[in-house]
Amino acid sequence: MKIIPHGAAREVTGTCHEIQANGKRILLDCGLFQGHREEAAVKNQTFNFDPSKDIDAVVLTHAHMDHVGRIPLLYKKGFRGKVMCTYATKDLAEVMMKDGGFIQEKDEEFFCKHLAKSMMPCDGPLYTQQDAIDCVKIFEGKNYLDWFDVVPGIRAQFLDSGHIVGAAMVVLEITENGVTRRIGFSGDLGRSTLPIIRDPSAMPPVEMLICESTYGNRKHEDINTAMTQLKDVIIRTAQRGGKVIIPAFSLERTQEIVYDLHKLWDAKEIPAIPIIIDSPLASSVTDVFMKHPECYDTEIFEKFLSRQHNPFQFSLVRYTESVDESKALNHAAGSMIIMAASGMCEAGRIRHHLMNELENPKNTILAVGYMAENTLGRKIVDPTVHEVKIFDELREKKAEIVQVDAYSGHGDMADLDSYVLAVEGLKKVILVHGEVEQMEPFAARLKNVNSGLEVVMPAKEQAVEV
Repeated sequence: MKIIPHGAAREVTGTCHEIQANGKRILLDCGLFQGHREEAAVKNQTFNFDPSKDIDAVVLTHAHMDHVGRIPLLYKKGFRGKVMCTYATKDLAEVMMKDGGFIQEKDEEFFCKHLAKSMMPCDGPLYTQQDAIDCVKIFEGKNYLDWFDVVPGIRAQFLDSGHIVGAAMVVLEITENGVTRRIGFSGDLGRSTLPIIRDPSAMPPVEMLICESTYGNRKHEDINTAMTQLKDVIIRTAQRGGKVIIPAFSLERTQEIVYDLHKLWDAKEIPAIPIIIDSPLASSVTDVFMKHPECYDTEIFEKFLSRQHNPFQFSLVRYTESVDESKALNHAAGSMIIMAASGMCEAGRIRHHLMNELENPKNTILAVGYMAENTLGRKIVDPTVHEVKIFDELREKKAEIVQVDAYSGHGDMADLDSYVLAVEGLKKVILVHGEVEQMEPFAARLKNVNSGLEVVMPAKEQAVEV
């Protein structure tokens, strides 16, 4: 039995972990790489296996693009096994993948028209909207807690991971040569007390755990401070007559921010300025959210749903649909809040808003999520970087830059420590989905508490024997 990380190995994006057992090969997630554009494009085009012959099934933890984003390409290259996930993830994956195909097509069109040949990311889009639509037929929804067969000799169970709606951690029971072993996969581990969704479940007894380490050596701000920070940024920017530009993932983070803005407006704690959600995807995702109340925590029921109020819609909020509506925001006068994807500023409408607004000192760029290494978002929040390249043009960072860490959907070092050390019977931990400077201190802390625990940090394509 082997585990081979094909992505998110000593880096954060491109999650894709292969398990080989009983002559079968399954993938845990199959996501997009993000970062240096040319480097990511090469990584995204290439699989170190034949999708049409080698892979029997995919178990998908959630619908963020760094976990689901290459499944349309997997299908395009011949994969015809099942993709198994929760019902909410199935619905969200459909809109996320279709939007990903749209972005691939439009980015390719823009690059061909405006950029030098040296800046072209690849020959044609990675996949199209139609590829995304076609692959939906191989998705199969599952309930939390129900055991299901993945392939002969491997069965699985989904548990709440507390990361986004529909997100799951996975327990695998693998029987090989008459011996049954249990392996856990954290997926992206969330945090307790986040709004909207239920808190993470405990991982049951497993002997091996594949665990994310995004914030393996970082402590988050208290989630209870997030709304106050959000309020202060809005008031301060509105007093200057500026715009608050928020790069936010259309899935989960946008809904969390709108939810908090709704509560602030109900309490009359923010000024009456327009709130523009400049993302057709966010509108579609929000519709899916409303279809899956089984994922919600009690707060959202008590504050909104019990009174038949939509938590993601109120008088100040407008969702854009057309490109013309989005372009019109460039010339709109007065203060407003604009949220647009992508969260790491690597694709979508947010880059156009940054092109137009980053050099205005009245404005604020408000980062509310993780920015992976080498992404435009990381460069914007890095105080040592004073200008950034957007669409091959340099822009000075004259706007106020604020990073609110409290909204992070990933568990921090304390969450990760308590999660791993509470697992009974654990013998080996495989750290993934983290930069080395986050992984190494996390591994050291685990070994310090449990000297008998084996902790490995495999490189991409480095097989780990079970």
